[in-house]
Amino acid sequence: MAGMSGRRGGDAGKRRAGGQRFSSRHRKAWLALVALAVVIGVAVAGTGAYAYMLNGKFNNVAKVTTKTLKEKDRPDPDKGKALNILLIGSDKGKKIEGESQDTSIAQDAKAAKWPAGKYRSDTLMVVHITANRKFAFLTSIPRDTFTTLYDAKGNPQGQNKVNAAFSEYGPLGTVSTVEHLTNLRMKHLAIIDWEGFKDLSTAVGGVPVTIPKAFYDPKQKVQWEAGTQTLKGNKALQYVRTRYGLLRGDFDRIARQQNFLRAMMKKVLAKGTMTNPVKLINTVSALTKNLTVDEEWTSGDMRGLALSLRGVQTKDVIFLTAPVAGTETIPEFGDIVRLEEAKTAELFKALKDDNLRDYLKKYPDDVLKPPSQVD
Repeated sequence: MAGMSGRRGGDAGKRRAGGQRFSSRHRKAWLALVALAVVIGVAVAGTGAYAYMLNGKFNNVAKVTTKTLKEKDRPDPDKGKALNILLIGSDKGKKIEGESQDTSIAQDAKAAKWPAGKYRSDTLMVVHITANRKFAFLTSIPRDTFTTLYDAKGNPQGQNKVNAAFSEYGPLGTVSTVEHLTNLRMKHLAIIDWEGFKDLSTAVGGVPVTIPKAFYDPKQKVQWEAGTQTLKGNKALQYVRTRYGLLRGDFDRIARQQNFLRAMMKKVLAKGTMTNPVKLINTVSALTKNLTVDEEWTSGDMRGLALSLRGVQTKDVIFLTAPVAGTETIPEFGDIVRLEEAKTAELFKALKDDNLRDYLKKYPDDVLKPPSQVD
C-alpha cells in the first residue's frame, strides 16, 4: 500500500526435501501463500520432490471460466499490479428435483443452465493484494446487502440480497454483481466450501479463538463458554456459522469468520504446521479438495504471486467490512442491509487506487477488533 512500510522475508539457509534442496526462500513463499491460500485459495510451487508433491495437489483444484462475461460491461482493469480476488464461501449444495446431487460447482458452472437454488453463499469477501505485495485487505460484504443482481452474462436482473446472486446466477453472476457494486475488477475468483473448514481446522491441529463472554446459540443448539478454545471439525464450522445469540447477528458472524481466518492463518504460519510434512500436506489437501478457482488463474501466475508474497505476515492481512448505514424490512425480501453509500464509495475507491492510508486514518475503528474482543 502506498506509503506503508513492509518487510522482506527469506534467509540463506537451505534444507533437504525429498533428496533435493528446497531453499528457505521458496519455503518462505510457501509460508506466506499457503497462509493466504486459506483465505483466497492460491497455491505456491517450490523446488524439489516435496514441493512438487504439494504443487501437484493445487494443479487438481476445480476451475470455472470467467471469459464469458462481456468485457464492455466490466470495470476497467485496475492500473498497476494490485490484485482483487473475489472469495465466495459456499455450501456443498442441496438436492434439486431433476438435478444430480453429485455434480460440483465447477461442473454446474459449465452446464447449459445453472441449478438455481441448489447452493447457498452467505459469505462474500473482496481480497485486495497491494501492488507492492506487502499487504492484503479482506473486505466482507454483508450477505443481506440490498443491491442490483446481475446474471452470468452481466445483465441486470432486479434488486435482491447480494447472497442471492450465487444461488440464482452462479459464480459468474456473483462476479458481475460484485463488480457492479464495487466498481472493482475481480482479477480472480476463489470459492471455498465452508465444510472444508472442518477439514482445515483439523489438519492444522485446531484453531485457537477467544470467546469474550458465554452465550447460547439456539439455532445450532450450542453453548459457547467464555475463554480461549481450540476449535476443529464441527465445532470450528459452528463457530464461523454462528449468528443467533450474538448481539449484532450477521454482523457479528462476519467478525467471527474474519477472526477465525486470521487465527487460522497464524496457525498455518506456525512452525508446527509448516515444518511438519504430514501436517502441511494434510492442510493443503483439505484446502484443495474444497476449493474452486477461475480457469484463467494459471500455475505460473500462482508461482509468481507466491514468491512476491514471501514477506507477508499475519499482521499484514487487514480485515474490513463494507460500511453499513442500517437495516430495514421489506416484505418481499425480509430483513435487508443498506450500505452507507458515500463511505462505501470511499472504501472501494481507496481499493481501486491501491492506497488505503487515508481511509484507515479517517476510519481506524473499521478494522477488525483484536482476537480477544470478537464476540
